Amino acid sequence: MKGLVVAAVLLLASGTVSFADELFWVVGNRATGKCTIVTSNPVIIGDIWFGDGPYKSKTDAKLARSTIRACPAVTPDEEKEEDGTD
Repeated sequence: MKGLVVAAVLLLASGTVSFADELFWVVGNRATGKCTIVTSNPVIIGDIWFGDGPYKSKTDAKLARSTIRACPAVTPDEEKEEDGTD
């Protein structure tokens, strides 16, 4: 019986971790004065002054970033760089 419980807990934990791979957060960086989108849950220390999320898609995170007053507007060049397009 204990083995079954341990197996269920491990299965649940591994499933939760796999879902976290597809999440996005908006992070405010005091050093750069910008807000970036990251794929891991941010730790709020040092230059990172806030983290907002998680969001299910990068598009949702971009929309959220545009509504956060502390985040400066993203220029078209920064947007291209972020998307990896030229």
